[in-house]
Amino acid sequence: MITMEALQLAIKARVEDYNNNDFSLRQRAVRTCALQDSGNQILAQDIASPFDIPRQNLSAMDGYAIAQGSELSADSTIEIIGESQAGSAYTDRLVTGQGVRIFTGAVVPDSCDTVIMQENTNFAKIKDTIDKSKPYRVTLTQAAKVDSNIRWQGEEIEAGEAVLTVGKRINPADISLLASLGISQVSVFAPLIVGLLATGDELVAVGDALTSLAQIYNSNTPTLKTLLAGLPITIRDYGIIPDDLDKTTAAINEAVQDCDVLISTAGVSVGDYDFLTTVIEQLGQINHYKVAMKPGKPFVFGELAKDLDKPVLYFGLPGNPLSTVVGTLQFVLPALWQLSDARVSEQPMQIHIKAKLANDIKKSVGRKDFQRGVLRQNAAGEYEVECFARQQSHRIKQLSLANCFVVLDKDSGDVAAGSEVIVQPFPWLHQTNR
Repeated sequence: MITMEALQLAIKARVEDYNNNDFSLRQRAVRTCALQDSGNQILAQDIASPFDIPRQNLSAMDGYAIAQGSELSADSTIEIIGESQAGSAYTDRLVTGQGVRIFTGAVVPDSCDTVIMQENTNFAKIKDTIDKSKPYRVTLTQAAKVDSNIRWQGEEIEAGEAVLTVGKRINPADISLLASLGISQVSVFAPLIVGLLATGDELVAVGDALTSLAQIYNSNTPTLKTLLAGLPITIRDYGIIPDDLDKTTAAINEAVQDCDVLISTAGVSVGDYDFLTTVIEQLGQINHYKVAMKPGKPFVFGELAKDLDKPVLYFGLPGNPLSTVVGTLQFVLPALWQLSDARVSEQPMQIHIKAKLANDIKKSVGRKDFQRGVLRQNAAGEYEVECFARQQSHRIKQLSLANCFVVLDKDSGDVAAGSEVIVQPFPWLHQTNR
């Protein structure tokens, strides 16, 4: 069996080759997307700013914009002849000794080179006596520096400067930036098409009736759709495939005509009715089979349709719901983000933290183990984690109650309470449902 870390590296290397050679970005379709709908999409074209940011010199404070050459020492008096507010600039030229009342974000007149904070004037004492329709005088209560409290035109972004570049995964902050530049549409890579199929005579689609005690609902496909929801992909659901070699072959053949990636659940073990590995070997190749981890040992990474313009990468997950979740988090999600060609810095991180174990846990040497637990922070700010006593992979309620995996190295045995362990918080949970 390959180790989990070795399999992660092997998948990463194969996807890199896939992106660079088998299905390079030069071949990948590009589409125009409305800015509001572009979240989590991957930018396909550099975006340059159409203008300076700020577009003009702006005040960073409420106070007074002072004409060039004016005295700025404490006790200096300035004649205030007008007002500049956001959306309504003061445009007349000022001379030495003059200023205008100005507000945060308002345009600084061209003839001014300093903004005095109103707190550094006698404004508070005279505000009730001011008639803003006429010139009035304010006195500085402390010295000021020339050029202070001004956001200079182009100091953040210059016209023509690239603000986002190819490979950026668009996030809410990027949308804020582009909206401030008046950009309403962006070019993004067309989403990869990811096919999902479940196998098993016992499976029934959620919403249909169970007509036999031998039947169970297909929970893996809805789970996968949720886990993959944030990716820049299009999901195609090929439904439930019965345990039949010919029907499995037909379903795989159909999927590879349309998909860039195919993900299956169940049918990859060594049972008499597990046909997927046979079909994958007939239509493509298995790169790796079985990984030294618990749960999720019968994991398959391979590829299909080698005779097409591009191969279809294949991930075969076990049928156990917990194994499906673990395999998706550890292998499938990182691979799909890499396939989308999001820059490494833009791909979601797998967060691992250290925590003190609250109870003894059992573990056999030989496989990396992912045990469900509840992570908490105590009054001192330290992380503590408690594992469930029963860790059988069929216990789906425990996965809902948990908020993390305790990750134990393959060479580790039993772990005593009080030990420091590595914890992987679930990406979708911040609090336990307990």
